[in-house]
Amino acid sequence: MKIDTKLIHGGTFGDPHTGAVSVPIYQVSTYKQKRVGEHAGYEYSRTGNPTRAALEQLMAELENGARGLAFSSGMAAISTVLSLFHQGDHLVVGDDVYGGTFRVLTRVFNRMGLEATFVDTSNLEAIEAAIRPETKAVYMETPSNPLLKVSDITAISGICRQNGLLLIVDNTFLTPYWQNPLELGADIVVHSATKYLGGHSDVVAGIAVTKEESLGEEIHFLQNSIGGVLGPQDSWLLIRGIRTLGLRMKQHEANARRIAEWLADHERVKKVYYPGLATHPGHEIAAKQARGFGGMISFDVGSAELAEQVLERTKLFTLAESLGAVESLISVPARMTHASIPVEKRERLGITDGLIRISVGVEDIEDLLTDLDQALS
Repeated sequence: MKIDTKLIHGGTFGDPHTGAVSVPIYQVSTYKQKRVGEHAGYEYSRTGNPTRAALEQLMAELENGARGLAFSSGMAAISTVLSLFHQGDHLVVGDDVYGGTFRVLTRVFNRMGLEATFVDTSNLEAIEAAIRPETKAVYMETPSNPLLKVSDITAISGICRQNGLLLIVDNTFLTPYWQNPLELGADIVVHSATKYLGGHSDVVAGIAVTKEESLGEEIHFLQNSIGGVLGPQDSWLLIRGIRTLGLRMKQHEANARRIAEWLADHERVKKVYYPGLATHPGHEIAAKQARGFGGMISFDVGSAELAEQVLERTKLFTLAESLGAVESLISVPARMTHASIPVEKRERLGITDGLIRISVGVEDIEDLLTDLDQALS
């Protein structure tokens, strides 16, 4: 089944009891049991809910994995996956991951004795150099947030296999529509489903999908124990959003390509970060391991003053945190999504005060270009 068909017909389709073509919202906390220990598949909605289960099955099929799990936010998904590890364990992590991921590793899980070394995961030698005897996993984003670095999933998977490590890939930016990390050797894929999967700025959710059922069972134990599960209403909204994912991702990318090319030629733009540009350092790897380049662009205008001007003047690009919605969004990572990263580390990475990140929406491309032109002029 091709991806566009799988988006519509994957997972649990409809309701066999009534013939409804939409999975019902099972707004219920508990379930009647025939006798002690004998139930119809559900006993308590923290452990499992039919609407959430439909979403989880759909995501497992889209990522070509064995088990999907839905959480109350992307950070709930990431934090639950990180709970697989023990005191004294060590992770190798991408050096420009989402600020929330950096924060939870350096200010929460470090209290429990989990250590992390942050490296450029597009550099295979840097990954190998960071591995210690106590290292248990590599965690990365590709493309990364906000510098759109591209890391070779297959090559990093080989390093992980040689060293007995798990490979965890955040696939939020490309979604399973453009990229399937599990097929390239990853063990776990995570998503902030708030973004492209939901697609309409109306739901907060997280997803994890595992390659093997046994690892999925471990994460389900943690999910049930910690309790950061997604409710039935939001599960239904996410299923609804996913049905149009293909249509949206095609338009996001078509618009992003045009804007990236336009920005690359603009006299007031110092640098453009977009894997779809042939000049991007990771372009060839991205073209090899993904079917598309996505709708995220970062560009540096050289100063905080000009960045502030652009943010103030844009009319169609909404100043807001988050990304992946039908409407175009704009932000300055250094002051918003990545403010939790120390300033000296941000500057070393290239997350400057003049760096602007845009999530390109599905509006008419000429309107978006006109808006950016007047904001930069």
